[in-house]
Amino acid sequence: MDKILEAVVMSSYPNNVKQGLVRRVIEAAKQPMDSEQCWSMLELSTKLYLTGDTKYKREIGKEVLEVYGHYHPEEFEEFFNVRFLLSLLQEGYGPLGKRSHYVLDYIQLGLQFVLESPSANSIFSLLRIEVLRKVCEKPGPKQCAKISKLLTQHPQCIPTGKHQVLFCQQLIRCIGQFQCVSEGEEDIMEFLEQVNKVSGLLQRIWRTQTSAILPSLKELFTIISSTEEQEAPSNALASVVQFVPLELMDGVIRNLTNDDSITDVQMMTAISRMIDWVSWPLGKNIDKWIIALLKGLAAVKKFSILIEVTLSKIEKVFSKLLYPIVREGALSVLQYMLLSFQHSHEAFHLLLPHIPRLVASLKKEDSNSAASSLEQLAELIHCMFFRFSGFPDLYEPVLEAVKALPIPNEDRIKHLLGQNAWTSQKNELACFYPRLASKSETGKIGLINLGNTCYMNSIIQSLFMASDFRHSVLNLTEGNSQPLMTKLQWLFAFLEHSQRPAISPESFLSASWPPWFTPGAQQDCSEYLKYLLDRLHEEEKTGKRIYQKLKESSLMSQAVEHHYLSKTLIEKMFGGKMMTKIRCLKCLNVSSREEAFTDLSLAFPPPDRNVHGSASVLPVEEIGPQLTESLENPSQLTGSPWIQRKPPMTGEPAASPVLVETLGFQEPGKPANPLSSDAASVDTAKDPLSAFGGQACAPKDSRSVLDLINYFLSPERLTAENKYHCEKCASLQDAEKVAELTEGPHYLILTLLRFSFDPRTMKRKKILDNVSIPVVLKLPILVTPEETEDVCQHGKDRVDPESGFMSVVYDLCSVVVHSGISSESGHYYCYSRECTDTMPHGQPKEGTAKPASDKQLDFEIQWYLFNDTRVSFSSFESVSNVTSFFPKDTAYVLFYRQRPGRQSCPLHEALAEAGRLHGEPSLHKDLMEAISKDNILYLQEQEKEARNRAAYISTLPKSPLWWRDFDRDKDDDNSSGGCSPAAGGGGSGSFHGLVF
Repeated sequence: MDKILEAVVMSSYPNNVKQGLVRRVIEAAKQPMDSEQCWSMLELSTKLYLTGDTKYKREIGKEVLEVYGHYHPEEFEEFFNVRFLLSLLQEGYGPLGKRSHYVLDYIQLGLQFVLESPSANSIFSLLRIEVLRKVCEKPGPKQCAKISKLLTQHPQCIPTGKHQVLFCQQLIRCIGQFQCVSEGEEDIMEFLEQVNKVSGLLQRIWRTQTSAILPSLKELFTIISSTEEQEAPSNALASVVQFVPLELMDGVIRNLTNDDSITDVQMMTAISRMIDWVSWPLGKNIDKWIIALLKGLAAVKKFSILIEVTLSKIEKVFSKLLYPIVREGALSVLQYMLLSFQHSHEAFHLLLPHIPRLVASLKKEDSNSAASSLEQLAELIHCMFFRFSGFPDLYEPVLEAVKALPIPNEDRIKHLLGQNAWTSQKNELACFYPRLASKSETGKIGLINLGNTCYMNSIIQSLFMASDFRHSVLNLTEGNSQPLMTKLQWLFAFLEHSQRPAISPESFLSASWPPWFTPGAQQDCSEYLKYLLDRLHEEEKTGKRIYQKLKESSLMSQAVEHHYLSKTLIEKMFGGKMMTKIRCLKCLNVSSREEAFTDLSLAFPPPDRNVHGSASVLPVEEIGPQLTESLENPSQLTGSPWIQRKPPMTGEPAASPVLVETLGFQEPGKPANPLSSDAASVDTAKDPLSAFGGQACAPKDSRSVLDLINYFLSPERLTAENKYHCEKCASLQDAEKVAELTEGPHYLILTLLRFSFDPRTMKRKKILDNVSIPVVLKLPILVTPEETEDVCQHGKDRVDPESGFMSVVYDLCSVVVHSGISSESGHYYCYSRECTDTMPHGQPKEGTAKPASDKQLDFEIQWYLFNDTRVSFSSFESVSNVTSFFPKDTAYVLFYRQRPGRQSCPLHEALAEAGRLHGEPSLHKDLMEAISKDNILYLQEQEKEARNRAAYISTLPKSPLWWRDFDRDKDDDNSSGGCSPAAGGGGSGSFHGLVF
């Protein structure tokens, strides 16, 4: 009969035909038959059920098993024996690599037919051991659900005694590893059902054996407090807590918070993960357990944990109010977190940007749950307004959002605040919360010198202070597939949010290290910057795209939007374009080539070159510190240098320009002014820097950045050995080469080529010439006729439609200084400030005087000096005078930021709009948690260091001179060379620095 059944099942007949034949076989099985035939049919049905490749085959196997279990119980009991079940559980069924997943279902099916048999107890004993072994193997949610279903239906198989406690603990460990592999609704519902089956089994065990509850909870806490796990345990653990009787809560919390073996880091990790449970959709009483643990920590004065947990988790809890299924629990936790956090406005202020959107969403939902939550939220907000008054600009949008909701009276507010405060003893919080007390008074963070790495530290700080670039990096989404950019994001985030005075960039150094650099040796910071930007650009360019939310602008056409979104972040921020033209002096044919650049390398003109009056100089304009004040005679920008200019012959002195075509506007009726010898100079009568004794302006015989840019943009004669091969002439000819900027970068990087190779000494020597640095400058940018017309219509920049050039204004952001006489030695530090669009940089209309209050605007923007671990306030006067006071300390790399109302306005406006809407970027979870953990670690280190210092001081002799050497900083010696860890103010031993 088994052969017939197998042939029918394996045949190609339609299912309805097969079903009829199977019915006959099953009916025949109800009749008496010999033992051998029964075994054959049981073996076949077992094979169909466990290895059938279709649901139909497994259903047939199930029907046959049920028939033989019912009508042939003796044969079934003999077949369904302990040895066979042990083999199924330990070895599986089916070929290797394709073991059946239905073994537990099969056992559950067969158990119902042997419950009354003599072998039942042996089978139960076997299963008690095997299910414990199974859960120790950490099966997934599907297998755990099958085990739970089996044990729920047959509780005789649940392990007993000590094995039962171990079984519960291992089952909790399994739940901690559960993950839903799909985001589909059906898969999520199936996952939740599986978790419920497993946690339901625990509830059943705890009801009958309450002694297993506390060991199970201990195991649960061990899991969620572990700091060694790479991945956080599953939120499915929330399903376990909901079944713990609430009457045990007080004792459990008291034991946890008073257990000296639990470290603060472990406790913070545990409560943080518990707070994540508010997102579990089917949990009950989870909010009660979270609040109870927070209160327990307050009772034992673990304020540092409460501060960090609240600040790192409150926004996530707040976001859960959007979802009705978890709203009630999330709101309870949020209320306690806010009402208890009364020593600072920081937690409440984290939520301010999100409140209007949430209120609007709840109003739109129009449900009883939403209406109730709105009233409770409004009450909570007014409590915070009452507690932390004095921020009208921040509170105005929130007040507008909740103005239609009920306002609680003052007594109610005072009651809520008094009921939930952590403590009334404010002095106990003092050692935990001046959060910026340990930083430099500037609020900025330094970088630890890892051994001649000041070149990198200066570049990193300059990039960090480029606020648009910093915001874009911090806005990167998690998992952006850009390893180096992600490391830069982490470094920037710690520079933004760490409480340490300085952090270690060791991880970023190893990731961004140019392979040809010698470890421990001084390097060229410009070379490192170029390598770093190129690496970041190529990393994104190869497909690991950064998702930028800066394109939402109605002013952008699709073509323009595509143009900017197709660029990499490095191209958007630092990328410009330059047109190189070469004109053959014989046939006058012109060839041109456009190139992209991220920095301009500015060579020094020869000593005999009169850059102030040279006819070949393109006039780059310095506006001076008065910024946007209109000049009576605007500087004139030349058009093509070949149209009306005769280049000087070899050996002739530079001639005064004749009939130079102007760029820029001229007053009606006035002829175009030729390029005068002071076209690139500053009107000292209007220059506020004259108050500094002229130190900021270059002496007549010194250089300025303007001279170097003019020299860079001036035509170059290609003669003698440098003759140009003209394709039209098909021979080498004298030619003239000129560079023209066709697209100005958002951030302009200028490198002053101070290091030149000396063939006599075979070393790179340094040009120590003092170069004056303009705080604001204009660059001539070549524009197309279409762009010229658009710019003129919108009146955004000065442009001469006839010449094709427009003036683009740049503000000085950072200056990297090299101290020393060689690129292979010395020390780097930088001056930086943040230039943003909050500066009122609008160009004045022609003939309109600028208000006097705006003239000193650039001097009111704070400058900072970054010297490895040391950060201090500075000024533009210090930037300008550094070489005058210290001849070996010279400006090397300059960062300028383009002002709005410029050539690439869509990107600039998008950046400005994003800054207005979002302010400082929010960081993703892993990064925020890492920062919070390190800040807690730093607080603990500071406390320990303070205790050690107090103990040390108490043993010192009472001499009035003992402290003198301790207060002297290693950077205060007179040697300006050398870049050992001490030179920048602190090696890795100076701080318990974060190495990430």
